[in-house]
Amino acid sequence: MTFIEELSPVWQEKWKKTGFETIMPIQEQMIPEMMAGNDILAQSPTGSGKTLAYVLPILERVNPEKPSTQAMIIAPSQELSMQIVNVLREWTEGTDITVTQLIGGANMQRQLEKLKKKPTIVVGTPGRLNELVKSKKLKMHEIRILVLDEGDQLMAREHRNVMKALIEKTQNERQLVLVSATITEEVKLVADRLMQNPTRLHVTAEDLPMQGKVTHSFIKVDERDKTDLLRRISHIEGVKGLAFVNNLDQLLMKENKLKFRDTKIVTLHSEMRKDERKKALDAFRNGEVSILIATEVAARGLDIDLVTHVIHVDVPKTIDQYLHRSGRTGRAGADGEVLTLLAYQDERHYKKFTKDLPSKPVQKIMHGGELVEGSSKTVNAKGNKK
Repeated sequence: MTFIEELSPVWQEKWKKTGFETIMPIQEQMIPEMMAGNDILAQSPTGSGKTLAYVLPILERVNPEKPSTQAMIIAPSQELSMQIVNVLREWTEGTDITVTQLIGGANMQRQLEKLKKKPTIVVGTPGRLNELVKSKKLKMHEIRILVLDEGDQLMAREHRNVMKALIEKTQNERQLVLVSATITEEVKLVADRLMQNPTRLHVTAEDLPMQGKVTHSFIKVDERDKTDLLRRISHIEGVKGLAFVNNLDQLLMKENKLKFRDTKIVTLHSEMRKDERKKALDAFRNGEVSILIATEVAARGLDIDLVTHVIHVDVPKTIDQYLHRSGRTGRAGADGEVLTLLAYQDERHYKKFTKDLPSKPVQKIMHGGELVEGSSKTVNAKGNKK
């Protein structure tokens, strides 16, 4: 008997209508644990079905007839919280369960009006939630289920004090669930202090159904030529690439360089306004542009389908970071490519942590407007061998 059969008829019906044929491993493991009311620490790759793994038990366990906010989901970014709200709205359509989004950068007055109506579930970002709790507009003691999505980021130093303050304002018998694509030892320690005998769940990329074939490759390039190489890759037919840089300064420099060129690239970062971020994401999702450049933080938890290429513009600092970013391609049975733009100074570091990959990375060059296998000395911006 699957967990689906244990849900109320309304959710069983919705599951059928969504057309999901596969129950994901994290859903199979986490839903019964959440329904039992246990505290949970769950690690599972981005795009592996984590949102539904906590949304379904929340929908099952809240009581829409009770005029109080019973569940709260906290996410580190506006985009991720909007994505969660969209999933909730889709599932609660036609029911009495109400959902309100509480994020920074949005109209506070409007949010206060919605809060007065006692929504069943709230979804928000740490800063805005903290503001509302401090001003006594949001009452944490009513919360029965608290979910931290991308919890390792929420428990990082910048948010940790706010998060602990929010959690400590809830009642002792509340359920606390932390889900993330990566969970560090430090996060485990913090979570253990705040949780009661948590159930630990760990799903890896290998556990996921329908994994496509992923090729790992690199192209040697001078640091100064990376932006132009990205521009040229963006014109390759059929490319839908998620490109990662290690820090915001590098991203802003590339954004400035790309503004004045014929380019099919958009950027996503924390200094953009909400409407700018939405516009960039929509353009990428709709295929108007072929590459989205982001920092890891900005791209965290975003659900983007059919990414053909993950491009490491900068070599990641750790193998975990490399694998986590790379897991965005080769999903749902489709093949993918992980391409690293490799500057001379990073070669040693790159070789060290790619030696354990299942297949050896392939060297590529840009030739005739295409990425082809081939060895060369460093490729300059025009694709000529030096």
